[in-house]
Amino acid sequence: MITTHAEPLSERLRWTVLDSLTIAGRTYSRLRAQPTEIAAFLVFPVIMTVLFGYVFGSAIKLPNGGDYRDFLMPGIFMQVMAMTATAAATAVAEDMARGIIDRFRAQPVARGAVLVGRSLADLSMHLLSLAAMVVAGVTLAGWRAHGTLGESAAAFGLLALFGFAMIWVGTYIGLFVESGAQADAATFGWLFPMTFLANTFVPTEGLPSWLKPVADWNPMSAVVAAARQLFGNPASHSTAWPIQHPVAASVLWSAGIIVVFCPLAIDRYRRVSR
Repeated sequence: MITTHAEPLSERLRWTVLDSLTIAGRTYSRLRAQPTEIAAFLVFPVIMTVLFGYVFGSAIKLPNGGDYRDFLMPGIFMQVMAMTATAAATAVAEDMARGIIDRFRAQPVARGAVLVGRSLADLSMHLLSLAAMVVAGVTLAGWRAHGTLGESAAAFGLLALFGFAMIWVGTYIGLFVESGAQADAATFGWLFPMTFLANTFVPTEGLPSWLKPVADWNPMSAVVAAARQLFGNPASHSTAWPIQHPVAASVLWSAGIIVVFCPLAIDRYRRVSR
């Protein structure tokens, strides 16, 4: 159904939601036709768990004691959700290159619904990858959440919120490049190093004095610290505000990213669709 400005706001919102769900369904259908992509989502967590938990973990000792694998797993959880930016950028760029965006433009679909539907589908797929990571952490690394059920649910909620925020960053980037390869380079090149310039894999206490504040104020550090706090896992200590108040900092960082990049992405989509 074509939405017009003459329609009531509630009606336009209703059709935008329905259109978004339709676009999400189209993304699921594409993934079913490409089972190798789904397999990659499930295999990557196992590789990361073994690589960091056993290869690197055998040489890392926490300054305040505690099991390194319990310290590690929330960091890998965050990294999985952060990489939604690369996946989103690549998928959007490929849709643009294949002319799929032009097809949507020719259909009576609410403009914002195309990106919202894609972002919801991307988020659900990465939540599946996160679930695989949790299973790998429990079975291969012996990771356990020591917090309450509510605290663990809150931790996964913060991870999902951060992943949703990063999807909008990737979507925005994907609308500027001409191919999936360019999108991958434009996101992975800065995103992957950022996951290391944080408390993801090692405590920040051992970093040089000039580098430690950068790591402590990295949004990813706040998300990891919040997850560790809620899961009851060993944590990296710092006097920086985001690490002292990681849950609040995680919500603020994620909400801020969404508030900035969601409108930017939708505006960019409207411009390239004209």
